[in-house]
Amino acid sequence: MKNNDEIFLCAICNIESGTCNEDCKFCTQSVKYKADIQRYKQKEIAQIVEEAKRARANNANGFCLVTAGKGLTPKRLEYVCEAAKAIKKENLGLILIACNGIATVEDLQTLKDAGVDAYNHNLETARDFYDEICTTHPWDDRYQTCLNVKQVGLRLVCGGIFGMGETQEQRISMLESIASLEPMNVPLNFFHPNEALPIVKNTITREEAFELITLARKMIPNAMKIMVAGGREVMFGDEQYKIFEKGANAFVIGDYLTTQGKTPADDIAELEKHGYKIKRERD
Repeated sequence: MKNNDEIFLCAICNIESGTCNEDCKFCTQSVKYKADIQRYKQKEIAQIVEEAKRARANNANGFCLVTAGKGLTPKRLEYVCEAAKAIKKENLGLILIACNGIATVEDLQTLKDAGVDAYNHNLETARDFYDEICTTHPWDDRYQTCLNVKQVGLRLVCGGIFGMGETQEQRISMLESIASLEPMNVPLNFFHPNEALPIVKNTITREEAFELITLARKMIPNAMKIMVAGGREVMFGDEQYKIFEKGANAFVIGDYLTTQGKTPADDIAELEKHGYKIKRERD
């Protein structure tokens, strides 16, 4: 990337935490692994709105409402819509993203009508590796949800996780599947180990991680954003801003779902130090 290119920042709001009954081996939100995290049913709407305001003040361009669980139940859908409407009422200029698991066309249309701009649903890994990391719902349901997102005209955000024991061929397979969906934004996550999880370590080196970012940009050239999300600090350490030289042009700012990130102020200061501009207006 050139130093005058703009970097997109996105903030995550974990509005329902640690209540998932699925068995995804990479996820501390699953109740099956009893990870030491905060668990709560529904965050107060007023608090969500305040977090959205804070995200915008920290130059975030996108704001993602994340729930724990397989997908959208009627109660969860109503709650997410209430949060979306409350945020939109503030006219913050944020791209509002929902990330609520498997969703039908009808559910997604309801979210769109409530003011949601985009839907994030990751494939997580290759189709032929998926059974190794999750047995409670199939990969095909994930892919179909992404197709449903496209059908209702929401922006599709779709990525995955590297470093869970998959082969390089399976990493390429996942990227091929993502490319077939033509998403607008591709979040690349790098597995963050937790002692409570069945997966014990990230199998990717830093150099391999940089190469995967470049590969993602090459294989999904029409994506508006190649975003480095979970695991950025652990994976890249003091070289994390080199991701922009490798093809990324976005990252998650602030905390993640159940792990802490750098402070937004520190990230912004580092971006400016390295000569990058921040994309401040929604597109």
